[in-house]
Amino acid sequence: MSHTSARLRRGVVAAAAAGMLVTPAAGWVAGAPPLPAVSATPTPSPSGSDVRELTPAVRRQLDAAVRDVMRVAHVPGVTVGLWTPGKGQYVRSFGVADKATGRPMSPDLYMRIGSETKTFTVTALLELVDQGKVGLDDTIDKYVDGVPNGDRITLRELAGMRSGLFNYSEDDDFFKAVTSDPQRPFTPRHLLAYAFRHPVLFPPGEKFDYSNTNLILLGLVVERLSGRSLADCIQQGVLAPAGLGHTLFPTGDEFPTPHAQGYTDQTATGEVEDAADWNPSWGWAAGAMISDLDDLRVWARTVATGRLPDGRTLISPATQKQRLTTPPSSFPGAGYGLGIFDVQGWIGHNGSLPGYESLTVYLPSAEATLVVLLNTDIDHRGTEPSTLFGEAITKIVSPDHVFDLPAEPAAR
Repeated sequence: MSHTSARLRRGVVAAAAAGMLVTPAAGWVAGAPPLPAVSATPTPSPSGSDVRELTPAVRRQLDAAVRDVMRVAHVPGVTVGLWTPGKGQYVRSFGVADKATGRPMSPDLYMRIGSETKTFTVTALLELVDQGKVGLDDTIDKYVDGVPNGDRITLRELAGMRSGLFNYSEDDDFFKAVTSDPQRPFTPRHLLAYAFRHPVLFPPGEKFDYSNTNLILLGLVVERLSGRSLADCIQQGVLAPAGLGHTLFPTGDEFPTPHAQGYTDQTATGEVEDAADWNPSWGWAAGAMISDLDDLRVWARTVATGRLPDGRTLISPATQKQRLTTPPSSFPGAGYGLGIFDVQGWIGHNGSLPGYESLTVYLPSAEATLVVLLNTDIDHRGTEPSTLFGEAITKIVSPDHVFDLPAEPAAR
């Protein structure tokens, strides 16, 4: 498979990819010592020593680090938000939102968030779990027909990326379909058809393998049990309670203004193009959503704790604990739970869709939030630029908790 096709997989992965766990979990093996479960109600350390105070000197360090990543990875524009209770905040935009006009990047722009969509889809599912309408250990064949190994694959294995189902966004014909007509709409069944023509990769639960196919199936489960569209379920059950007024699940190629233009080389020719008007329906439950900096700041804490900004429970503590419990991992300090990762204590997800990348994470021990939004998904030497920003920033502000997500391995 071509390198470009592999990244499209990730992107949708990301919901378009949208932000998958780039790889730590890809190396999980059965029998490795389990990572400690993350507390459903994290308590900050009394000293708050897990993050540095955002003094003028630290802010200058952050400015320099962000600009250095931009220069090295050729990133047109990026917005960074870092919030640390009692130690200050850092909200800055750099570069341009539109290379053609020179319009500057700014914190108020809407951005495509790719695989961060997975955190919203899984939240909608977990709400149904709390309502007693579905069980995480139900098999997918109870809700969706025609799934290979459907009588053995559980919803928990789908959410935890351990189903063994082929990732539809790795299919060569799928890649050709998307890049030949980026405005083309896809239905969930179209996407599953690309996946199900491939054999399963391994028995359910055997290991971790990031697959957007899993989230498409979970989206269909949510729709069947709720009797509503996935977009409506997420809007009414997740976005409205959390007060996320600038986050949406598009049904087509709509993109509210103001938004940044997005630059990708995941194209039919391999040349860089502006992907702002591409239809993200091929990411659907795995990566189609749009948000902005302020909403993602709120969502980072909400998804990591299961609690709304006003203190009410969005997900029950028992269900949230299951969400954050990571299976055995061979990568020290990292793991993937149910539609969410924990990398050196930073809990959240990343996203990569053609033209856009994002990172939204929360460090419970310091109640710190980091959000990074950028308008390109073009890798730098095999590493997503969002990861480069996350690592550079956390090396400065939380040196004991460095976001060191490894690069994606070569496509099989």
